[in-house]
Amino acid sequence: MAALVTLVSGSALGTAMVPLQAEVIGKEVSYSDGETTLKGYLAFDSAIEGKRPAVLVVHEWWGHNDYARKRAEMLAELGYVALAVDMYGDGKTADHPKDAGAFAGEVMKNIETGEARFDAALKFLTEQPQADGKKTAAIGYCFGGAIALHMARVGKDLDAVASFHGTLAPQTSAEEGKVKARVLVCHGADDSFIPQEQIDAFQREMNDAGVDYQFESYPGAVHGFSNPGATALGEKFGINLAYNAEADAKSWEALKKLLKDVFGAP
Repeated sequence: MAALVTLVSGSALGTAMVPLQAEVIGKEVSYSDGETTLKGYLAFDSAIEGKRPAVLVVHEWWGHNDYARKRAEMLAELGYVALAVDMYGDGKTADHPKDAGAFAGEVMKNIETGEARFDAALKFLTEQPQADGKKTAAIGYCFGGAIALHMARVGKDLDAVASFHGTLAPQTSAEEGKVKARVLVCHGADDSFIPQEQIDAFQREMNDAGVDYQFESYPGAVHGFSNPGATALGEKFGINLAYNAEADAKSWEALKKLLKDVFGAP
């Protein structure tokens, strides 16, 4: 079946709906944290009956963009219901690293606000008719990986968390008995943004807290290795970003295995 690409106007809670492949639906959605409007993207397979595990996708420091949406679609293809979240508010995105760093830094400096926005996204997702609210996970990329790990560290009610080329330094360190989620970290072995000292400290933290975690390191991969657009961005701004197809494929397989181990067949 050919993909239907015509946008259809909808309500304020679903401004556009696009069948992406034969059965996968992608829908722009709005939800809120207090007076802050958050603009996300919900994806699910309409051919699947009943409820299924729910997965949040937290964007890179660039903000909620097509890359985060694509990952939500890929999760929907696997049989999950996924929400690409908005951590900045009003769907705000950045085109330059200076702005992206400022947006991400503002959330990390006010992590209670970040937690509230994450909670709002999780609540919205688990209230969807496709979602099994008792089976939840969060994945994140770059800034989003740091956010996902933070939510695991503070004991959010998640079954699994995965970080792809995310910062590992904690805002709040994990404590024994507090982390509910199984944790997967997918790291580029040549990522100049994440020093070895940070990796060593992260692994000590996880071990000391008794966290069920897996750390995967991909030789030759640098920051942004999972994003096909990373190479062009790295060249444009003179920063060490690059796509690595092998690391991308291996890290996605690691995520698929984690979710299958935690949830069974979706």
